[in-house]
Amino acid sequence: MGMVLIFFFSLISSISPSYAFDPLDPYGNITIKWDLLLSNSGTNNLLYYFKGLCLENSLCKSVFDICFLPCKVMVSIYNFQQYRHVEPPGWKLNWAWRGKEVIWSMQGAEATEQGNCSEFKGPTLPHCCEKKPFIVDLLPGTNYNSQTQNCCKAGVLSSIKQDPSKYAATFQMAVGGSGTYSRFVMPEDLKLGVPGYSCGGAVKVKPSRYTTDGGRRWTQALATWNVTCMYSQILASPTPRCCVSLSAFYNQTIVSCPRCSCGCQGQPGTECVKYGETPPLQKQNHDPATPVVRCSEHMCPIRVHWHLKESYKQYWRVKITITNFNIMKNYSEWNLVVLHPNLQSLTQVFSFNYAPLNRYGFIIDYYADDSGMFWGLPFYNDILLQEGKNGNLQTEILLRKDPGIFTFREGWAFPRKIQFNGDECVMPPPDEYPSLPNKGHSATTPFIILFSLFLSIFML
Repeated sequence: MGMVLIFFFSLISSISPSYAFDPLDPYGNITIKWDLLLSNSGTNNLLYYFKGLCLENSLCKSVFDICFLPCKVMVSIYNFQQYRHVEPPGWKLNWAWRGKEVIWSMQGAEATEQGNCSEFKGPTLPHCCEKKPFIVDLLPGTNYNSQTQNCCKAGVLSSIKQDPSKYAATFQMAVGGSGTYSRFVMPEDLKLGVPGYSCGGAVKVKPSRYTTDGGRRWTQALATWNVTCMYSQILASPTPRCCVSLSAFYNQTIVSCPRCSCGCQGQPGTECVKYGETPPLQKQNHDPATPVVRCSEHMCPIRVHWHLKESYKQYWRVKITITNFNIMKNYSEWNLVVLHPNLQSLTQVFSFNYAPLNRYGFIIDYYADDSGMFWGLPFYNDILLQEGKNGNLQTEILLRKDPGIFTFREGWAFPRKIQFNGDECVMPPPDEYPSLPNKGHSATTPFIILFSLFLSIFML
């Protein structure tokens, strides 16, 4: 029984971060917050259609109808992940109304479809009458009257560590209805619209508070709900998206990416172009989720090469090269996460930004800085171009030797894990890592040869 429990716990501890939980970012998630700022429930919000007292876009159909003011709702999307970001084409929020709600107006975002609004009469129709609307962010440069705070980034969200000023998106909408609609009810079945993310149900939390008048006055929402979305690499892609190759100055062997790391040529779900061929840029039956890569043994869109370049008395130097094999895609605001026990002694990084990942929060641990994130410098190398002569980025890092936690033996000079844009890369098997030269073997071999030659001459 004890052996069974040991096997079970070892299996749980070895589960990959592909299964939604990422040990390098245990608290990372995307939270969608709904704030009800104005409610139409209650007698205080009832107006009668008499002498123009009913507001525009209210729910009156005749002079005898009671008019309900639309609810005012603010939706905020926060990316609380340290290194995963939302790439173009960005988020595409979707939900299902529980009643006969419609969106009368929106600011900071828009619905992709207006839907059938034939039930409503008048000069102004609702913005969206769909039962399951799809909401997208506005583009940069949108008219100022249509903007809200943190809007208009085309749905792109930066990670909270890479660019804290661009990790959130906000929009407002006026929600009304028809028929039996009387009050706001939180919708269900929310989806972020980004591959790999699954969202839970709405949870009512403490109402949000807002400051006005320079912090002298505070207002708060009538009600607030949170929806948490988690990322899973398996949901995003059935196959890996990057691999790692290794080399060292003390060994002539270059350990390539494992064969078929991201798929094999000719298998379903893989598409590659050989050198000299034209990529299928206008191919109609091409699946956007399937990357078109340059044909290789590993078939990965991204390859990360870790080269142990120099070993000094107190320091050692590593060269990192990121190569893009994807023919049809540039990677903007890319990032690279590395897990290595000597990163806490990192001294200098050339041409990349770097920040350690504190996985344990306020807990102080000697090994708390064994993981870190690299990303490009703005307007210099923050975009990894598509496959070609310019489709690679390089940097060198200098680390201080710490005999207590670092040694060149047992492959410790090489990373334990590498992630590109939050997806775990395929590492070579540990027994294939470049090994240190066997000095004892190289010293005794000439002696054995000379001794054998002397012995044979003596026998003659």
